[in-house]
Amino acid sequence: MKKVLLGMSGGVDSSVAAIVLQEQGYEVIGATMKLWNQNSQDNDIIDDAKKLCDKLGISHYTLNFEEEFKKCVIDNFIQAYSNGITPNPCIECNKFLKFNYFFKKAMELECDYIATGHYAKTEFSEKYNQYVLKKSNAGQKDQSYVLYNIPKEMISKILFPLGTFENKEEIRKIAEKYGLSTAKKPDSQEICFIPDNDYAGFLIKSGKVKSEKGNIINKDGKVLGIHNGLIHYTIGQRKGLGISNETPLYVIDLDIKNNNLIVGEEKDIYSKVLYANNLNYTVDIDMSKPIEVDAKIRYSAKEASAILYPTKNGIVKLEFVNPQRAITRGQSVVFYIDDVLIGGGKII
Repeated sequence: MKKVLLGMSGGVDSSVAAIVLQEQGYEVIGATMKLWNQNSQDNDIIDDAKKLCDKLGISHYTLNFEEEFKKCVIDNFIQAYSNGITPNPCIECNKFLKFNYFFKKAMELECDYIATGHYAKTEFSEKYNQYVLKKSNAGQKDQSYVLYNIPKEMISKILFPLGTFENKEEIRKIAEKYGLSTAKKPDSQEICFIPDNDYAGFLIKSGKVKSEKGNIINKDGKVLGIHNGLIHYTIGQRKGLGISNETPLYVIDLDIKNNNLIVGEEKDIYSKVLYANNLNYTVDIDMSKPIEVDAKIRYSAKEASAILYPTKNGIVKLEFVNPQRAITRGQSVVFYIDDVLIGGGKII
């Protein structure tokens, strides 16, 4: 019997993932990562996961990764904002925690696979002659976007039991059928280490990010008003600027060096070209010539047709057929060919 280490968050997705894996004949071991010692929710999550594992008759481990989480996720989050960059901490957590430290722990426990409750798929592709990461059947719920950093050598060792489900209702019905307390548990919408969703407050409290008032200026440098600190704003933002103008104004850039918030008209937040670094390709693909792909510039964005140009000095150019709204530094862009995720990187 093949053995799987399953990441258990105490939620409905991971608990149903455990059931699906058991039904498929795997020996399942549950494991919950303790990540953030200042978040009392961590202990609740661990307790919930243990109770679920007891109910399902599987072993459970608590993995203390607080130090690694602070270094790889929280410190990165703070540093990014201090540089006027908008990070995605969930992507960093997947890269460094789930598909690095967690995977190593699974190998220590002599597991054959790791698994998570993400909505994605892994399977062998004849076209690429290797295991590939694919979009799930869940449409807008698909989470392959946040998984692009998985090393391609690891994909054959990862299972996503929920990849064939089409919606959350199916998952909740299975949880109800098995009498799990998670059946009606609401989805978490916040970043785990900022449960009140107050990013600015968290950053200021860290003592490493300033929130000083400064000028709101247009592209020509004309002062239009005063901002409350650049950490309160993001590219494409319209509301909360506190200035009036004949045409609506949007944030088009953050000038960290001079503490200026740069605004412009809606047309100014659209662009056809971006550049990205910190690249990871999940398939072996010829990058010596341009490739037609579908790309996403953020988790909630729709895929858009684009041309991916050869990588030079660790940087790739992506040119969209149609302009994209609010391309933002620090966010990730991912590339698909059909339903296969071929890679991604960070927008610069």
